[in-house]
Amino acid sequence: MISAHDNKAPADPAVIKEKILQKYPPKVARKRAKQILINEALENETPEITANVRTIPGIITMRGCTYAGCKGVIMGPTRDIVNITHGPIGCGFYSWLTRRNQTDASADGAENYMTYCFSTDMQDKDIIFGGEKKLEAAIQEAYDLFHPKGICIFATCPVGLIGDDIHAVAAKMKERLGDCNVFAFSCEGYKGVSQSAGHHIANNQVFRHLVGLNDEQKPGEYKINLLGEYNIGGDGFEIDRIFKKCGITNIATFSGNSSYDQFASAHTADLNAVMCHRSINYVADMLEVKYGVPWVKVNFIGAQSTAKSLRKIARYFDDPVLTERVEAVIAEELPPVMEEAAKVRPRTEGKTAMLFVGGSRAHHYQELFKELGMKTVSAGYEFAHRDDYEGRHVLPGLKVDADSRNIEEIEVNPDETRFNPRKSEEELAALEESGLAFKEYDGMIPDMEKGTMVIDDLNQYEAEKMVELLKPDIFCAGIKEKFSIQKLGIPMKQLHSYDSGGPYAGFKGAVNFYHEIDRLVNSKVWGYLKAPWQENPELSATYVWE
Repeated sequence: MISAHDNKAPADPAVIKEKILQKYPPKVARKRAKQILINEALENETPEITANVRTIPGIITMRGCTYAGCKGVIMGPTRDIVNITHGPIGCGFYSWLTRRNQTDASADGAENYMTYCFSTDMQDKDIIFGGEKKLEAAIQEAYDLFHPKGICIFATCPVGLIGDDIHAVAAKMKERLGDCNVFAFSCEGYKGVSQSAGHHIANNQVFRHLVGLNDEQKPGEYKINLLGEYNIGGDGFEIDRIFKKCGITNIATFSGNSSYDQFASAHTADLNAVMCHRSINYVADMLEVKYGVPWVKVNFIGAQSTAKSLRKIARYFDDPVLTERVEAVIAEELPPVMEEAAKVRPRTEGKTAMLFVGGSRAHHYQELFKELGMKTVSAGYEFAHRDDYEGRHVLPGLKVDADSRNIEEIEVNPDETRFNPRKSEEELAALEESGLAFKEYDGMIPDMEKGTMVIDDLNQYEAEKMVELLKPDIFCAGIKEKFSIQKLGIPMKQLHSYDSGGPYAGFKGAVNFYHEIDRLVNSKVWGYLKAPWQENPELSATYVWE
């Protein structure tokens, strides 16, 4: 019986790595060894890890597909765009409300289509004879019912295999409808090595078909876009509350609680603040090249990280009024949070966590665990690239493989009339000299302690083996791992959808997280949990011969 209350695991991470790899055939073991890294915490050099490569056939990966990354992650949180899945109903249902994205459509005239699961529901006959006519009918029906500003079409695996031209259908219907922007995403599930390909495809099409359509200047000061925040459990609401309190205007969130007009107006912001680097860095780069909007990396997961990110935004605008407001908000919000942390910390101090979540969350949430006095002993991403682990300085040396070439790269040039550098080269240089890094992300590995283990594309076997060897006090991942880990007697917290909790971002979110983790790691139920086969490992039966 594996339990968090048993004696702790062997201290040598090399031994743990060896035990994990013992199960694999030699060739598989050699490949997986490159994706399992023992952090040496070198002073001037980040160890190299293999990432963004195909999962080895036969391994039960925890990854999602390209369609899941495009429709489920990036476009799923939008509230007034009709998102139609062109494919079997299972794909549409899978990506519908599974991440607990929240929306606020309380404003006058605000629409919210998130409660609907739109799909063409392709059947066998559609696979044989083609589904383009059915897609046309679905677009027309959605328009007649809702009259939305935009309709998005998402291709699933069968669509790519039979050759339906969803882009031609979208263009035809856009022309027919006149006042509705219809465009499509070739995000067949098999198209990339993971959902990361879907993020890239979504970024490309949103930038091509939506960003820049509305030049109207929105009221407010200190205008930013918040990129890579998906409003899971209301995270985006808490961040927006803090922005409003500071006097910061959030033009567009990509894409939690997002709207058509937010995307269309994103180019009017003066700064992009990037949360999830992997899912949205493409849009950040393109907004900078085409419109002159620079970007900085931020993290609103953790009270101290939230304060640091607010100060980073204030430093960029370099306005004493904003700086004073930000410091006043931090001075008001932070002490109550630290007070709650001090109450919880005696019960969480010294406990251990493992995080295998998304493209930045496994990094960001380590900050919250640090505030609880907990140590992250192992972490990794499902769909990261090397720069997410090691930092963007590795980008020039990355080789473009066949899978990466399969994803379109948009060529972006400065807009002839709207390119407007928000800061002069001298101003940017002065800010960088003061310590404000632009277009930079240091990655997860440099922030982890020496001897911790970093594992890319963790699979089901490795998850159970790591729990057996490291015996963490809590395991954080997604729904696919939840119940198998809990059966091992370890509390499991979903950090993709938060189960039923949240928000966990910002100051108030940190307090919610403290109490949730305290409840999980200190519950005695996990020590009593045994599966039926552990109670009665032998089957008994009576045989009757006739």
